[in-house]
Amino acid sequence: MIKRKLEYETLAEIKVGQRAEVVGLLVEGLTRRRLLDLGLLPGTEVRAVMESPLGTPTAYKIRGSILALRPEDASKIMVKPLR
Repeated sequence: MIKRKLEYETLAEIKVGQRAEVVGLLVEGLTRRRLLDLGLLPGTEVRAVMESPLGTPTAYKIRGSILALRPEDASKIMVKPLR
């Protein structure tokens, strides 16, 4: 598990249209396994593509697929914003 650093954000913090690279997960157990199975591996590029009308969940493009994540799950994924 990685520790949060200033240059990193959580996936929940990136805005629609922004891209980021996964650097690690802040969770263990079954939730970690689920996120890894969904393709959220370190080095993977992620782009926020759409928010639902009520703001939750947010849709992300990950490895060619669109995946909707709730903020509580997205906040456990550390990313490095890409320019």
